[in-house]
Amino acid sequence: MTFNDLGLRSQVVKAVTDMGFEQPTPIQEQAIPHLLKSNSDFVGLAQTGTGKTAAFGLPLVHRITSSQRFPKGLIICPTRELCLQITNDLKDYSKYEKSAKTVAVYGGSDIRSQMRSIKDGVAIIVATPGRLCDLIKRKAINLAEVEAVVLDEADEMLNMGFKEDLDFILNETPKEKSTWLFSATMPKDVARIAKTYMTDPLEVSIGNKNEANVNIDHIYFAVKERDRYAALKRLIDFNPKIFGLVFCRTRRETQQVAEKLGKEGYSAEALHGDLSQAQRDRVMNMFRGRSIQLLVATDVAARGIDVDDITHVINYNLPDEVENYTHRSGRTARAGRKGESLVLINTREKYKINQIEKIINQKFTFAEIPTAEVICAVQLESMIEKVKDTKVNEKEIAPFIPHIVEDFADLSKEEVIKKFVSAEFNRFLDYYNKAGDLNAKVSDRPGDDRERGRGKGRDRGRSRGGDENKQRFFVSLGEKDGLNPGGLLRVICDATGLKSDTIGRIDIMPAFSFFDAEKSDADKILKDVKGADFEGKTMNIEKTENKSSKGGRGGGHGNRRGGGGARKSHRGGGGGGRRR
Repeated sequence: MTFNDLGLRSQVVKAVTDMGFEQPTPIQEQAIPHLLKSNSDFVGLAQTGTGKTAAFGLPLVHRITSSQRFPKGLIICPTRELCLQITNDLKDYSKYEKSAKTVAVYGGSDIRSQMRSIKDGVAIIVATPGRLCDLIKRKAINLAEVEAVVLDEADEMLNMGFKEDLDFILNETPKEKSTWLFSATMPKDVARIAKTYMTDPLEVSIGNKNEANVNIDHIYFAVKERDRYAALKRLIDFNPKIFGLVFCRTRRETQQVAEKLGKEGYSAEALHGDLSQAQRDRVMNMFRGRSIQLLVATDVAARGIDVDDITHVINYNLPDEVENYTHRSGRTARAGRKGESLVLINTREKYKINQIEKIINQKFTFAEIPTAEVICAVQLESMIEKVKDTKVNEKEIAPFIPHIVEDFADLSKEEVIKKFVSAEFNRFLDYYNKAGDLNAKVSDRPGDDRERGRGKGRDRGRSRGGDENKQRFFVSLGEKDGLNPGGLLRVICDATGLKSDTIGRIDIMPAFSFFDAEKSDADKILKDVKGADFEGKTMNIEKTENKSSKGGRGGGHGNRRGGGGARKSHRGGGGGGRRR
C-alpha cells in the first residue's frame, strides 16, 4: 500500500513523497482512511517512533483547502519540544497547501508574538495545555470553528497534571467535532477522557496496549546503589559509538550526572526543566547535530525528541511510574531501526523489572556490567577501526612526510604502532587498572535487600524487636528517592564515624524511612546526619517519641501527633503502621 491508496489529496501525497516516505506505517495505514471521514472519533495506541504524527497530521492538512481566519484543527501535546516538532512536520506536510497555516503556542516564549500570529489567521494550532488555557482566558483565541481536536501523548499530559487544563480546553471546543486521541499507553485516566469526550471511537492498537517496540532489546544490570554512576560509565565505555539518552528521575540528579560525565571527558549535556528556553534550544540543536553523544534528561524534558538514529536509551533510574518506561525506551529503534534500552537497578528493584515486563509484553535480558578487560579490548578495537577509517589528505600532508619519517627512523613499525595506540589508550588502562566487579545479586522480593549483608550485627539488631537502649529515628527520604538500607547506613556511618553494627533495625517506606540506633549515640546522629546529602537530596531526621517498635514497620512514628501532622499528610499518609 502507498500513501496514494489512503485517499489523501495529491498535494499532500506529493509533500510526503518529497520527504522520502513511500509506504505508510501500520498506524498510518489504519488511522488515515478513518480520519479522513467527517465527525469520526479515534483512539490510536502505538509506540513512539511508529509515525503517529503523520497519522493525524496528514488528515488535518488534507482537510484544509482554503485560508482560515479561525483554526479548524487543534493539536494538544505535553511539551514545548513536541509542540515544535509537530509544527515543523505539519509545515512539511503542507508544502503544497499554503492555506494550511500552522502556529505553535507554548510556554517560555513571547505570548504577544503568538497572539499576533493567531490574529493574522491560522488553520491549525499546535499547543501545550498551559499556554492554550492562558490564551483562551485572554480571549486571544477562538476555538468555535474547530472541527478536529488531537490529543497527542495523552497519557503523558495526564501524568504531568494537565487533567483540569484538558477538561477546560475540551469544554471550550464545539460539541460537533472529531476527537482523535493518540497515546503510547492506555491508563484509566486516558480511558476516562475517551469515554467523556468521544462518541463511539474506533480504537486501533498497534501491538498490544502499552506494548514496546519489538526492535528494542531490553537489558538490565544489577549493581549496588553506590556503584550506579560507575556502572553507567562502563556501559558508555562498552559502547564507543553510542548516541543516546540517559534518563534520570530528578532535575538535580540529571544535572549532577551530566556534569560528572562532562568533567571526566564524556560528550554529554543535561536537559531538564530548570534550563532556560535558550539553553534547551542550544542543547537540543547540539544533540540533533550530533555535536554531543549523550543527552542526560528527565522524562518530561525528553518528550518530543524526534531523532531517528538514537542507538541506546540508558535508564540510570527506573521511572516512578513504570508505564513511563515505554516512553523512554521508545526514543530508540525509530523508523524501523534496532536499538537497546539498558536499565540499572539496585538489589531491591528486580520486582520493577517484572512489572514492566507485564506492561510491555516483552522479556528483559539480564546481563553483567562489563569487566575492565572487556571494556579495554572494545575501546582498543574501536580506536584501531577509527584510525584505519581515517581519510588521509595526501596533498596537505605530503610536505611533512619526509620529516615525520626521519623522526621515526630509529623506531620499528611495531614500536610506532604501539606508541600511537598507547597515546590514546593509556588513560583507559590507567582508569581500569584496579577496577573491581560492579555486579550485585538481586532478589525478586521488594523487601529483600542483599546489601544488608554489610554487617551481621545490624541484622541481629533488627531481629530483637523493641530495645530500651535503642532510639528510633524518622528519615525524610524513602524508596522513591532511591534510598535503600545500604544507602541509609552508608550516610549515617560516613557522617558520624559510627560502626555499622551500632545501627539496628532499618525500615524503608515509599516516601520516608526509620532506623534504630543506640541512645548514647542519638544526639551525635541527630547533629551530624540532619541535613546530609543523599544523591542530591537533603536528608532530614527526627527522633520519634516512643521506643523502637516491636510490631509493624514504622509503627513508632505512627504515634507522633501535633507538629508532625503536616509532614505526615504531605508525605502521603500517617505513620508506617497505618500505611500497612
